[in-house]
Amino acid sequence: MGALLLLAAAPLLGAAEVYTVYAAGDIARCKHPDPRWSGAAATAALVEPLLRADPRAAVLSLGDHTYPVGAASEFANCYAPTWGRFRDRTWPTPGNHEYATPGAKPYFAYFGERAGRGYYSLRLGGWHLISLDSNLKGAAHAAQIAWLRDELKKDPAKCTLAFWHHPLYSSGGHPPPGRMRDAFQLLHAAGAELVLSGHDHDYERFAPQDADGRLDAARGVRQFVVGTGGAYATPFVFFQPNSEAREANLDGVLELRLLADAYAWRFLPAEPGRVPAGSAPDHGRRACH
Repeated sequence: MGALLLLAAAPLLGAAEVYTVYAAGDIARCKHPDPRWSGAAATAALVEPLLRADPRAAVLSLGDHTYPVGAASEFANCYAPTWGRFRDRTWPTPGNHEYATPGAKPYFAYFGERAGRGYYSLRLGGWHLISLDSNLKGAAHAAQIAWLRDELKKDPAKCTLAFWHHPLYSSGGHPPPGRMRDAFQLLHAAGAELVLSGHDHDYERFAPQDADGRLDAARGVRQFVVGTGGAYATPFVFFQPNSEAREANLDGVLELRLLADAYAWRFLPAEPGRVPAGSAPDHGRRACH
């Protein structure tokens, strides 16, 4: 189980083809009395027709799939009726709420082979995607970092995207710097483009930077925080110097178009009518290194 199995299972497309992914974390809050009218239902209703229109598109779920404790009943009653409708199109990473249940066993049972060992890689078109588990510590984390180092050497793709739950930098309510600096350092050294995380329940885009928070326009890694999957919103508290765009009032998902040598992004709000008149959600495009 792990990288080799998932690489074999994922479609390997021609490098010139475009592959679209939709990403968010912090999704299904089981306190809501009816999942059909929850924030998770709203973001699922946004994503589902987009997946239907593009059979090659995929979902990256950025952890904290259910609240409060990642129990099997939460996956069955809160996640399955919403984002579970496209489980077979989803590549997940675990959050801290999954580990509130020992070993995050319901998470691994629900996603099965797609959860890997908690970390794995896959190819989408010309892009190398790497999912890491930001909850690991000690020897388990050291093994993950050793795997990441080997994975980056084994598959030195032109464009690389990594995703895990806890952001290294965030202006949200969890004080930075966060976890995974060593992973960020390896990705920066390898010329990776993007890191996606959740944890703070907001949307934030950072300028390309290194693992120490220094701007690096030439080879920096751009980090997105997308904790807007539907759980509940939290405010910005620790404003960071390299933050380029922030939104803490809207549920939604990040749309990434993975091109042969570039990427384009848009934040898609679940309720477009709540976007202030005359403004447009965050969007842009950048070439791969």
